[in-house]
Amino acid sequence: SMQIFGNNYNTYDGTCVRDYIHVVDLARAHVMALNHILNKSKIKTAYNLGVGKGVSVQDVINSFEKVNSLKLNYSFKDRREGDIEEIYSDVKKSKNILEWESKKTLDEMMSSAWKWQKNL
Repeated sequence: SMQIFGNNYNTYDGTCVRDYIHVVDLARAHVMALNHILNKSKIKTAYNLGVGKGVSVQDVINSFEKVNSLKLNYSFKDRREGDIEEIYSDVKKSKNILEWESKKTLDEMMSSAWKWQKNL
């Protein structure tokens, strides 16, 4: 069974909150950043890439189960030392300079993740 580390964090459902991004959105951001660099000279900078808002581990599980019509076998375990409750990207710079933002929804991410896994 899958293990979820912690369900007693100070978050809206008790599980950790993270910023999940679809690999297609990530690849698109890399292409846009490369094009930006090629069109400007000597630009060295970093961009935060993400959705810009957090999603809980429980939300990910719920979305996966819903869009794939599956029930996951998971259990809650104790928190892991060092895990933070909530972290997500500040995407203002990538939106303003690259004119990039993620497009895929959590449901789309969970659907394509399962399709990919089934094709392995």
